[in-house]
Amino acid sequence: MSGPSLRQLHAHHAIHQGGLSGAVAKTEEVEELLEMKEAEVARQAADHLIEYWETRILSHADAEEDGFYQEMTAKQPSLQEAVTRLKRDHELLRIIVQDVKVLLAEEGLTPAVLHQFHALLVVNAIHSRDEERLLFGE
Repeated sequence: MSGPSLRQLHAHHAIHQGGLSGAVAKTEEVEELLEMKEAEVARQAADHLIEYWETRILSHADAEEDGFYQEMTAKQPSLQEAVTRLKRDHELLRIIVQDVKVLLAEEGLTPAVLHQFHALLVVNAIHSRDEERLLFGE
């Protein structure tokens, strides 16, 4: 069974907004450090950003998949297609995070890595908006 904050729109929305705003701020920090020619510190910030995605955003996705989505489809079987699409969004986030980790390890902090960080922000924002609309009717 999922926690009560996943089942209440206002609390769930706050989780989404908090996660996204943190990811935006940390992405901007990486970019600012690069502009200041602080390559090593920027690389460390990029590693922290990946950790943030894994511990804050993807752990929330895991919690949704491990109970909340099951509860929602048990109550409303018509939501199964929406839940399948939302799970795919989570998988895209996981794939992009893994790709960023590989790119960082093989090539360092490149423009391609920054593009992927921005892709994470876009996918996450769309996912959160759709999830709230599809599952809570907002």
